This record gives sequence, C-alpha cells and structure tokens, in this order.
Amino acid sequence: MRLLHYNNDGDFSLTEFFRNIPPYAILSHTWGLEEVTFRDMTEGNGASKTGFDKIRFCGEQARRDGFQYFWVDTCCIDKSNSTELAEAINSMFRWYRDAAKCYVYLPDVSSPVIDIGDKSDQLPWEMAFRASRWFTRGWTLQELIAPTSVEFFSKNRKLLGDRKSLERHICEITRIPCKALRGSPLAEFSATERMSWAETRQTTREEDMAYSLLGMFDVYMPLIYGEGRANAVGRLQEAIDRKEKGMI
Repeated sequence: MRLLHYNNDGDFSLTEFFRNIPPYAILSHTWGLEEVTFRDMTEGNGASKTGFDKIRFCGEQARRDGFQYFWVDTCCIDKSNSTELAEAINSMFRWYRDAAKCYVYLPDVSSPVIDIGDKSDQLPWEMAFRASRWFTRGWTLQELIAPTSVEFFSKNRKLLGDRKSLERHICEITRIPCKALRGSPLAEFSATERMSWAETRQTTREEDMAYSLLGMFDVYMPLIYGEGRANAVGRLQEAIDRKEKGMI
C-alpha cells in the first residue's frame, strides 16, 4: 500500500508499505477534471492541477487529526500498471475499512450558512447534500460502509457532520438500513439486498459496476476491462455463489 506523507515544507511524498502500515486517513470523493495521477506526483507536476486541492485538503485534515499519512486513490495507485491496479481494486474495501478516518469531500455542497429568518426545519445545505453526486457513484458505496469513521466536508472544507450525525439523511438517500451504517457485519444482509444498494449507482467504466462491489461480498476476482458490464456482473455473481456455498 502506497501512502502520502505531508512533509514539514508543505509538500507531499509517497511511501510504500508492505507490512506494519501506520495509522492513516483516507479520502472519498468523486472524480473531476484534472485529477492528480501517480505519475504527476512522482514527477512533481501535481500542484498545477485542479485536483491537487483535494489532496491538500486531505493532508491538512489528516495532520489536524494527528495522522502523518493519508491515502488518495487518484495518485496513490499506479494505474498504468495493470497488476497493481488489479491488486488495489481487490484490496480497496479493506483499505477503507482499516483507515483511521475517512474524509468525504463534496464539491457540490456549500458550507452551512446560518439564516436566522429561515423558519424551515431543513438546514440550508441539506438539499445540496441530498442531491450530491457522491451518492450516485458506484465506488462510493463501499467508501460509505467500510470505514469505522466517515466525516463529510463541504467544498469550503467545513465539516458538515459524520455518518452518525447524518444517519437519517444517508438512510433516506441511499435506502441502506441504519444498522449497516452502524457497522453490522455485511453477512447479516442477503446478497440480493446488498446488490440493491447499488442499483441506482453508476460508474464511468461499465465493468467497474461489478468490480466496485467485490469488497461488499468479500470476494476476489481478476479484472478484465473490455468484457462488458453483463460479463463482469456474471462473474461477480458466480464468485458470490461460490462464497455462499463455502467453495472459496
């Protein structure tokens, strides 16, 4: 696992760990324009890209919370290496689960603004929170459920709340049972129910609709980009069936 370290000079460095992984924070976000890649980071070109702001936010928040290391998918994985990419995707759920804290960055939600004349029961930012693109993406499903601590931040880097304080909203948005958000073992929910949590979500690459669910079912399988969504989902279902029959 490759982690970012916030150096004293305000810059970032990458360190690879094979064992004895130190405590780390992890970022959950939706991809946008000019994301910083592993190559950008190693060549020192990342700071010029728009996506670098999210990395800086994660690093600064991690440091405030007392963590030296943090992880961001855009630049901690060398996606040009197919073997590394496959290992990362098959390990992703575990990486989020083992993180000390997960920061959800929502660029389409503004900071809370107090309006003393507003008599409604809804806070000014709640409508934007409910409509956030983050709740529509395939990969963010496991990023919502796997970590022990999930905190939501606005585009202005203000804390909106955590998974516990925002539980009612999250359950209404996602239709995921509260007990799943509270850490109940996923095995307590049927495969059909877990699959239903992803029904309205989307991924940029069609095969990722299956690959993003591997950790939700605690199964592993090779990645075959180009096989199409139907084939990828079919292989996922076969892996789930084998798991349930105790064959793996």
